[in-house]
Amino acid sequence: MIHIKQLTTKEEWAESYPVMGELRTELDIETYLQRLEACVQKESYMLFALYEDTEIRALCGAQPRVSIHKGEHLWVADLVTTAPSRSKGYGKMLLDYAADWASKSRLGFVSLSSGLQRKDAHRFYTEKMGFAIESYLFRKPG
Repeated sequence: MIHIKQLTTKEEWAESYPVMGELRTELDIETYLQRLEACVQKESYMLFALYEDTEIRALCGAQPRVSIHKGEHLWVADLVTTAPSRSKGYGKMLLDYAADWASKSRLGFVSLSSGLQRKDAHRFYTEKMGFAIESYLFRKPG
C-alpha cells in the first residue's frame, strides 16, 4: 500500500536518513538531523515521505516562501526516490502532493532547483511534471 505523510518527529527524521542520504551524500546522520531541525524551526520546512507498506521509498522537503518578484509559492528543496524504487511514479506522486498542499495553502505555484548534472531529473520536471526552466541558480562562497 502506498501512502504519503509528513514526518514530524526526530525518530521519523532519523528513519528518513538513508533515503535522503542518496541525494545529500555529503551529510552524516548527525548533521542531517541538526540541519533538518533548524530548517523546520526557522524556515517552516516540511518533510513528506512516500511509504510503500512500511518502507520509505521517496522524500520531498518543501517550504513556503515569498519573493517580491513572484509572490507566495512553495519551494521544493529536496526530492529523492531510492534507487531501486525509481521510475515507479513516486516522485510524481510526491510533487503532485506538494502542489496540492500549495494550492490548499493558497500559494501561487511550486518551484525548485536542480543540479546541472541531473539531466534525467530535468527531463522528469519538464516533460512529465510541466515545470518550465526560468533561471540559473548562482552561488558564491562567503
